[in-house]
Amino acid sequence: MIEGIEVAVDREAVVVTAREPLTIVSSAFVGGGFTAARAIVNLHVRKNIAESETEGLLPRFVERREIRGPWVGLLTSAWTEKAIVAEATGSGLTALAVVTVGLSNRITAGQSPLGVWAPTTINSIVVVDAAPEAAALVNAVMTVTEVKTSLLASVGLRCDDGRVASGTSTDAVVVAATGRGPRCRFGGPISDFGWVVARVAHDALHGGIRRWMEEHP
Repeated sequence: MIEGIEVAVDREAVVVTAREPLTIVSSAFVGGGFTAARAIVNLHVRKNIAESETEGLLPRFVERREIRGPWVGLLTSAWTEKAIVAEATGSGLTALAVVTVGLSNRITAGQSPLGVWAPTTINSIVVVDAAPEAAALVNAVMTVTEVKTSLLASVGLRCDDGRVASGTSTDAVVVAATGRGPRCRFGGPISDFGWVVARVAHDALHGGIRRWMEEHP
């Protein structure tokens, strides 16, 4: 585990907390974009929840759990108690990933039609004990997405129309860094920073995808 980082997993949520603020880039439902935060919250909600019903859910949860801010928040209809946690090291860097995976609303990017809003199904949270530049963080989000799509293709997961699935309709990614250690300029899959991100994302997502498919034969 990365020093100063704690992970809590239960039926309500996945919560990643940091002793010192993390530098984050994400597509989070609350607090997305570039920011600094001490907590990343992935809250379970029912599958058919309307977007209008989500107002205030994350702030109320954070307050009830007494989670120290600032924070970013995600929503998922996947079962948070089944989250997969993985760790990886490489080139002197350590990474942690926590993912929640549900594959019911599969899509093929660029080909599937427009749809209604739904809570995120594949949420990927990656924390790296490193000091990446802003561009490397963006690049790392791309790397996590490449890993996800590659894994879905490798298991032959298809949409209802028969196309190979590239993801679900509302996947989200969070990449966070402690800011410790040498500067990392790149986040692609063969850079030092990107490699450890890809490795840990692969291990966590592979476990989550396999588990879902075994439970939904």
